[in-house]
Amino acid sequence: MAEMVTLNVNGRPRNVAGPEGKSLLFALREDLGLLGTHYGCGEGQCGACTVLVDGKPMRSCLLNVDRVKGRQVTSVEGLASEGKLHPLQQAFLQEDALQCGYCTSGMLMSGAALLARYAAPTRTQIVRAMEGNICR
Repeated sequence: MAEMVTLNVNGRPRNVAGPEGKSLLFALREDLGLLGTHYGCGEGQCGACTVLVDGKPMRSCLLNVDRVKGRQVTSVEGLASEGKLHPLQQAFLQEDALQCGYCTSGMLMSGAALLARYAAPTRTQIVRAMEGNICR
């Protein structure tokens, strides 16, 4: 029987089943049904699987669920609050800032982390924050 691990995802405690070594990406998608976080490369290179862990952008394909126990995990589904889109989500919609949408969730998460840290980031800060996200 797989060991159950309790994670704090989008402000709620959620239980996911092992096996040992299971990635946070697959726990979010398969166990919790949070499909906004995408599998891209499986190597942490493309950014499609980016989530926030304690407010910092991290590649969920590289994170074992055991590494995030007791930490706050935010997926793209957790950006919206009380049915209202995060301002960055709204801006992406207004500016048609997506094509196929595969990279969008990772870009939103990296951008949200940047804006939480800097209210008015410089161009250099924006480039650095977004450079780990690849658009197909």
